[in-house]
Amino acid sequence: MLQPSPSLARPPRPLPAPRLIEPGPLSAEREFVWSDADFERIKRLIYQKAGISLHDGKHAMVYSRVSRRLRETGHTSFSSYLDWLEKHDGSEWQSFINVLTTNLTAFFREQHHFEVLSEMLNAERSRPWRIWCSAASTGEEPYSIAMTATEALGASGSFELLNSDIDTQVLATAERGVYKADGVKGLSPERVQRFFMRGKGGNAGLMRIKPELRKSMGFQTVNLIQELPFRDPFDIVFCRNVMIYFDAATQRQVLERIHRVMKPGGKLFVGHAENFSDARHLFVLRGKTVYERV
Repeated sequence: MLQPSPSLARPPRPLPAPRLIEPGPLSAEREFVWSDADFERIKRLIYQKAGISLHDGKHAMVYSRVSRRLRETGHTSFSSYLDWLEKHDGSEWQSFINVLTTNLTAFFREQHHFEVLSEMLNAERSRPWRIWCSAASTGEEPYSIAMTATEALGASGSFELLNSDIDTQVLATAERGVYKADGVKGLSPERVQRFFMRGKGGNAGLMRIKPELRKSMGFQTVNLIQELPFRDPFDIVFCRNVMIYFDAATQRQVLERIHRVMKPGGKLFVGHAENFSDARHLFVLRGKTVYERV
């Protein structure tokens, strides 16, 4: 039997110490010690509170966002902040959720959905419509829905549009309905003139949604992993690019809740990367990322 030569023999490896993610040469500005244990704890808490499933590639994002809360609350370590957070059932939980939600939106994003919506509303202009935008973010999506409904239904049409988000900060922005002029450049001049007021003086460079468009709209904080606070069912639900942040079990639960607050035959609009073919008992595909409530 061959024996390793003394020069090639290796001593037993010591057990690794808990890994601390310390500032490297490219992140010398990092001010708080950051460990795998901190990340895993934050992953668990945001999953419990909002259903958001964070993968391991989100270390840098989570550090950057949650460190804002450490500065705001005066904590010097993630462990002390999280200890304090878990002992208090107060407003800081909402701030914790707010910093960990992702809000990417634009007016008339995924344009084909608004074409489908316009056709649906045009086909039955005499009936009242009840619509829910479940991830309103900063408001571009809700106002795109409202513009489409106003154009399709005409002056005599009737619609109610409820807009919600789990992030209270972006929802407040949506409710204000004020945007930089650069943000509406993609809209036609006709839509800008019809639906926006241009800021003057100290508000130059800003655009505000006209009150006439807002009259049929409401705003409300809603957490999709909790029971939904609605009595009257919806004809149409927009839940776009939300399910991608949930694991499969949470997706099923949210789909079941949405199913319960929709009318039979109602339409569910989802994001381009979302597919619910394993939930055919709840929704069936009726077009490009448009599902019908069974």
